[in-house]
Amino acid sequence: MEKLKSTLPNMLLSLTGICVVAGAVLAAVNNLTAGPIVASKAAALETAIKAVTPEFNNKPSEESYMAATPEGDSLRIYPAKMDGKFVGAAVESYSKKGFSGEIKVIVGFDTEGTLCNYSVLQHSETPGLGAKMQDWFRTDKNKQSVIGRKLDGSGLKVTKDGGDVDAITAATISSRAFLDAVNRAYSAYAGTDAMGGATSSK
Repeated sequence: MEKLKSTLPNMLLSLTGICVVAGAVLAAVNNLTAGPIVASKAAALETAIKAVTPEFNNKPSEESYMAATPEGDSLRIYPAKMDGKFVGAAVESYSKKGFSGEIKVIVGFDTEGTLCNYSVLQHSETPGLGAKMQDWFRTDKNKQSVIGRKLDGSGLKVTKDGGDVDAITAATISSRAFLDAVNRAYSAYAGTDAMGGATSSK
């Protein structure tokens, strides 16, 4: 077989062929992995909701709705129900006030507005400092834990800001951001009708 000459048209033809083949392979791989990735994310979300809410037997992710916050944006709420009766909800929230960027959390509340549990979904805080928030605010020591607290209009604040929550040592900014995300979650939860997701008139 005669070898192709190294001319510009031949090189362009070869590169085009390589790009077409590579694109086809990537598309095939994407099609094969898209379904499992979606399923994995859905399973992770269900696990997170179960970890922060009272026990339920409905499918909160299928009944979720958006609720407005006082800041003008909205957060997603996942209602938890037991045999059709509303028992609480999980709220996905965030704060852009972190030391290294955005912090995302999911926070669970019962029907009385008591904080059941939380999970940090995403953050870029400093390892060994702000990154401790996953466990710090559920530790039953001094004034660290936010679990079991009933939130009200004043929200949660670190002690340095006149509140009663101990900040993570040497990570006050991260602590403020975490509590900001929790307070935003509660404001969205408290400002909606839990059963239907409609904004409350209160």
